[in-house]
Amino acid sequence: MFTGIIQSIGHIKDISINGTNRTFKIHSDLASHIKVDESISHNGICMTVEKVHKNHYAITAIEETLGKTNASDWKPGDRINLERAMKMNDRLDGHIVQGHVDGIATCTDKKNKDGSIEFTFVFDESFASLVIEKGSICVNGVSLTAFNVHKDKFTVAIIPYTLSHTNLCYVGENSIVNIEYDILGKYVNRMLKLKTM
Repeated sequence: MFTGIIQSIGHIKDISINGTNRTFKIHSDLASHIKVDESISHNGICMTVEKVHKNHYAITAIEETLGKTNASDWKPGDRINLERAMKMNDRLDGHIVQGHVDGIATCTDKKNKDGSIEFTFVFDESFASLVIEKGSICVNGVSLTAFNVHKDKFTVAIIPYTLSHTNLCYVGENSIVNIEYDILGKYVNRMLKLKTM
């Protein structure tokens, strides 16, 4: 379980392929604080730490993950948003994030609003019922608030601090990001669908 508050930015040092899986070696200042079997959010994807060295660690993405997220596009040198799993006695500063990415979205617009940056993303409209005005949404692992919500697009505003402390500063038009929709909305949506069956 995560909160969508990014703790560090990791750098991909190396990628190895084993069958349909890809193992990523991540350089991060978190490496000296984590252990094998720990769950860490990588651009919003919950993945298990397999090996740890002084300043880097290894994770593996399976075919299912590569097919649903932007991990299939990662390459050496890319910067990845990182968040360790929350502790039960911590503050919930963002919103409840599982690290189970639902799909991807494409940035169609990026505007400097003289104090913030606004990004507009287009997403698969089959998820339209899960995106609401002023509702929580997780973009590349970052907890954000959606507005200007339409059937297949929404906008988020990023303050300078968030922009400089996440990899959203590298997102521009046509960039692909990972999206996790609000878990509360998913349960409500499921209950409503079951009532009509």
